[in-house]
Amino acid sequence: MSNETTKPVNAGFAKILPVMFAFFVMGFVDLVGTATNYVKAEFGLADGTANLFTTMVFFWFLIFSVPTGILMNKIGRRKTVLWSILVTLVAMALPIIAYLLCPMKSTVQLVLIVISFAFLGIGNTLMQVSLNPLLTVFVKGDKLASTLTLGQFVKAFASLFAPWIAMWGANSISAFTYTNADGKQVGMWWILFVIYFIVGILGYVLLAFDKIEEPAPDAGTTTIGRCFKLLFSDRIVLLCFLGIVAHVGVDVAINAQAPRILTEHTGDTFTAIASSATMVYFVARMIGCFTGGIVLQKISNKLGVRICGVIMTLSAICFAIFTLVPTNPPVWLFWVAVALVGFGNSNVFSLFLSHALMYRPDRQNEISGLMLMGLIGGAIFPPIMGAAADVAGQFGGILVMAIGCLYVLAVGFAYKVLESGKKPVEA
Repeated sequence: MSNETTKPVNAGFAKILPVMFAFFVMGFVDLVGTATNYVKAEFGLADGTANLFTTMVFFWFLIFSVPTGILMNKIGRRKTVLWSILVTLVAMALPIIAYLLCPMKSTVQLVLIVISFAFLGIGNTLMQVSLNPLLTVFVKGDKLASTLTLGQFVKAFASLFAPWIAMWGANSISAFTYTNADGKQVGMWWILFVIYFIVGILGYVLLAFDKIEEPAPDAGTTTIGRCFKLLFSDRIVLLCFLGIVAHVGVDVAINAQAPRILTEHTGDTFTAIASSATMVYFVARMIGCFTGGIVLQKISNKLGVRICGVIMTLSAICFAIFTLVPTNPPVWLFWVAVALVGFGNSNVFSLFLSHALMYRPDRQNEISGLMLMGLIGGAIFPPIMGAAADVAGQFGGILVMAIGCLYVLAVGFAYKVLESGKKPVEA
C-alpha cells in the first residue's frame, strides 16, 4: 500500500489543536529532572543513583522506538498516541498513590516512584514516535518542519511549568509535609503529578474524540530487521538519523556541562548563578522554537539546516575561546555561547525528522521509529564529553560538543547528500 490517499493540503490550526495539546502532554517527561531533585533530597540518594532516573528515559528510546513504529503500522498513529497518553497517566498516578497510601520514605514508596519514571519514559517513547508523524496527516512539504517546531514549543511549556508548580506545592501546601534527609521541611511538591494527571486526561479526551483520516499503513510487511535494513542501507535515512543523534547529544551535554564550564573558569561557587546557564539555554531554545515555527514556513529546509549549523558552530567557537583564556575569561562570551547553541539547536530535530518523513512517505511509521531511536544520543554525548573534560579540561568537552555542531553545519552546506536519489514529497 502507499500513502496516496492522504490529501496534500495543510490544515488550519483549529483542526490540529488536539494534536498540539498532546505535545503538551509529551512535555511531562521533563518533570523527571524536577522530581529527581525532590526524591534525591527526601531519600538521601547519591548523585549517581539519582542520575539513573533521567538516564532511564533515554534507555527506553533505544528499546521501544522501532517496535513502536511497527505497532503504529498495525493500529494507526492516533491510537498509538492514545495508548501513550494512557501509559503517561499511569506514570502520573503512581507517585500520587505512593505519597497518599505508602509510609513516608519507605522502600515501597521509592519503588513506586522509580516505576513511575520507567512508565514515563516508555509513554514518552510511544508518544514521540507516533505523535510527530501524525502531523503529516495535516501538514505537508517544508511546512512540516515549522509545525513540528511549533509542537516542540508547546511541549516546552510543560517543561517550564513543572519546576514552578513543584516549588509552589513544596512551599505553599502544608498537607503531607515531610522532613528531608537534610532536615528541611518540604510540602506537597508532588501536587505536580496531580495537576498533570488531570491535564493528561483532558488531552486524552480531546484526541479520542478528534476525527483524523490517517494514511494507509507502510508498504510491505514491517519487521524490526526490515527497519534496521532501511537505516543502514539508505544513506539519506542514516544521515537524518545521525542529525538527530547530534541534536540530542548537544542538547543534553550542554545542559549538563554548561554550569561546570562557568564554575571551573570563573571560580564561581554560587550554584544558583552557575545553574542559571541551563535556564538561559532553555529560554533560548523556546525563543528558537517560536521563531522557527514562523520562519521555517517561509524558507526551505536546506536554508534552515544551514542557519542552524552556522549558529551552533559559532557557539562552539565562543565556548572554545572562553575555555582557553587562562585568567579572567570574558563571562559575556559564555552567555553568548549558551544562547547561541540553545537558539541554533532548537530546530535541528524538526528539520531532520521532517525531511526523513517526507523523503519516504511510504514508510513513515518505520522511519519515525528509527529517527526517534536517535534520541539515544542524549545518553552517548554526555559521558564522552565528561571523559574528555577530565582529560583535557572543559576545552576537551567542548571539542566533543563541536562534533555535533560541525555535523549539522556540514550537512547544511552539502545538502545535496539529502536530496539525491528519491526526492522528498512536497506540498
